[in-house]
Amino acid sequence: MLRAFSAFFSGLLFALGLGISGMTDPAKVLGFLDVAGAWDYRLAFVMGGAIAVHAALRPLIRRRVRPLFAAGFSVPALQRVDAKLVAGAAVFGVGWGLGGYCPGPALTSLSTGALALWVFVPAMFAGMFLVQVVQRREQAKVEVSQVHQGVRS
Repeated sequence: MLRAFSAFFSGLLFALGLGISGMTDPAKVLGFLDVAGAWDYRLAFVMGGAIAVHAALRPLIRRRVRPLFAAGFSVPALQRVDAKLVAGAAVFGVGWGLGGYCPGPALTSLSTGALALWVFVPAMFAGMFLVQVVQRREQAKVEVSQVHQGVRS
């Protein structure tokens, strides 16, 4: 129950920050991405503020043996830049640039009732689902390959 409350409170805090900073407005996000035109620098301050808070608190958090409401810290196993990371970042960036929304602001802005969001958010979740399907298939192929290699040895 505490873990669910923690997730809810964190999400609520995130949504409030997005709303207060105005980053739920796709025009502001698109203005930030328009570095060759009428560049809007405000998103850089929002991101900078988030990075500063994280940088200040990370050493305190990492001193703990485990998080308050989880069995352990979730640290990515992959520590290098690979083709999947670059491709995923590029696809994310194109979607962000075309729609003006990244996942957090899109979910937060659903309350506005804008039709574009009611199309964007389900499409975003469909994309997330498709990636999971592809990843499961790739993992299954690796496992089958390992079994066959074990049989041949």
